[in-house]
Amino acid sequence: MNLPDAMRAITICEPGGPDVLALATCAIPEPGEGEVLIKVGAAGVNRPDVMQRRGLYPAPEGASPIPGLEISGTVVALGRAVPDHLLGQPVCALVTGGGYAEYCVAPVVQCLPVPAALSMVEAAALPETLFTVWTNVFERAYAVEGDVLLVHGGTSGIGTMAIALGKLFDLTVIVTCGSDEKCARALELGAAHAINYNTQDFVEEVLRLTDGKGCQAVLDMIGGDYVPRNMQCLAEDGRHVTIAVQKGLKAEVSLVDIMRRRLTLTGSTLRARSVAFKGMVADEIHSTVWPHVEAGHLRPVIDSIYPLDRANEAHARMESSAHVGKIVLQVEPGQGEPDSAA
Repeated sequence: MNLPDAMRAITICEPGGPDVLALATCAIPEPGEGEVLIKVGAAGVNRPDVMQRRGLYPAPEGASPIPGLEISGTVVALGRAVPDHLLGQPVCALVTGGGYAEYCVAPVVQCLPVPAALSMVEAAALPETLFTVWTNVFERAYAVEGDVLLVHGGTSGIGTMAIALGKLFDLTVIVTCGSDEKCARALELGAAHAINYNTQDFVEEVLRLTDGKGCQAVLDMIGGDYVPRNMQCLAEDGRHVTIAVQKGLKAEVSLVDIMRRRLTLTGSTLRARSVAFKGMVADEIHSTVWPHVEAGHLRPVIDSIYPLDRANEAHARMESSAHVGKIVLQVEPGQGEPDSAA
């Protein structure tokens, strides 16, 4: 396909607040072996993007310095060893960077087809949270039908995806939120219970809601002093998975409690994992979860949509913690609902 000489992209001028995000003109990346070039329709905004902007989460070696970990769009060029039939296909993809741009390269194994049930804006809001929740709840925490799952940040992108997948796979999802309004929204989205952590002790509430038995799994994005409290929420043989550390890198826990109740404490990051691993996850999602997406039974909760040149406003929205669900950059006009943030 004919491509322009350059593209618009968001760059990080220096570590700092949302105002360090600037629109710039950059060269269009070229797809390597096993990669495709995607004309970006929309890009999801995620907490790691904010951390990267602050200088706290640098891009892995070899990744684009342009922020953005998930995109949707149309395949416009192919690298070596990529099937010809993908040219012109609508896809969404998990990427290690480069999403806040008009064009982005993605490994073909990390791409998923965009079904007719989704707009490009919705498709762009799926990969990061879907890959993260799937690997950590169902693979690391081994959640199965009938389990009780505790999720902190119930109205975040991760939280709303955990609620949605929990509904699909018959989990009882308990979430924590920072206000009664957010708790009510989480219940509307399908959480079984929502706890206001500012007015209630979530440990007492989880034990009350489970008749003292506790939950089988915790998906923790908080870290710090939440970890020992999360452990109090766990049932025997419970699994605790840490995916972020917003309240601190360290926690003090009782090893005797871990041994006595046979608890598992684990965690993971996704961005630095190998293409082979992410491709394996994409295959699992395509076979297990994607039929629900195609049928219209699983779609992301969209909080707000901003044009590319207002990425700073999108970051400010995320840092306000007022959002419910995903914040999306609409890179190409006409790829989703009208700009709800205008």
